[in-house]
Amino acid sequence: MVDLMKDAALKIKNTAKVFWISVCAGLATVVLFLPITVSALLSSTGNLAFSVSRLWAHFMLLATRVRVKIQSRDRIEHGRSYIIISNHQSDYDILALVTSLGIQFRWIIKQELKSVPLFGYALYASRNIFIDRSNPASAIVSIHKGMDRLPEGASVMFFAEGTRSMDGKIQPFKKGGFVMAMDKGLPILPVTVNGSRRILPKKSLIFTPGTIEVAVGEPIETKGYTTDQLPELMDRTSQVIISQYNPDYPG
Repeated sequence: MVDLMKDAALKIKNTAKVFWISVCAGLATVVLFLPITVSALLSSTGNLAFSVSRLWAHFMLLATRVRVKIQSRDRIEHGRSYIIISNHQSDYDILALVTSLGIQFRWIIKQELKSVPLFGYALYASRNIFIDRSNPASAIVSIHKGMDRLPEGASVMFFAEGTRSMDGKIQPFKKGGFVMAMDKGLPILPVTVNGSRRILPKKSLIFTPGTIEVAVGEPIETKGYTTDQLPELMDRTSQVIISQYNPDYPG
């Protein structure tokens, strides 16, 4: 009987959490949609829209009682463009990175969102990069074109695993971000996110309040690397990210 009561209480609690996070996300989207869209359309660089979007992220963190701590942010040189390579554990990675790194960066976004009326154009005007994930060759071309539209000093974020990890283990990295870094001669900024999977696992809306850590590694210069050295560059970056990864954070 006691176990049944505990199970019922847990189900009610989890349902309330799903309701709360859904309402908060919807409310924040409705309130900030117009300001973000107008900012994207009025700003020639997209920087203003990115800055306004941080408000959405801050609100969601506050509403779900999630704190973000950042380690070694002083390794980031402001005004310099990077290819940011990060692991990917949860949707909360996005909130943590947007609110903690303190620099302008753009996302790699699936092509389908570009067709959403007004919103899609706002994302494009903000200088985000659209790709067709079903066509790797086309995706590389799109990333090249998108990077040519970046405002001075802006970086590009790549989740190198391609998708969120189901089991918390860091998956093999995909090469797209590394190819771009070499082609453009941009340094790689390795970033590790810890604790986000405990906050919100993949395919779940049941959140747990807590703390996320964003650990910034030493930037890795790519100038001088050749195509043959691509695996070496990928391995070097993954080792930095893995070395900072704590699957038991904050334990």
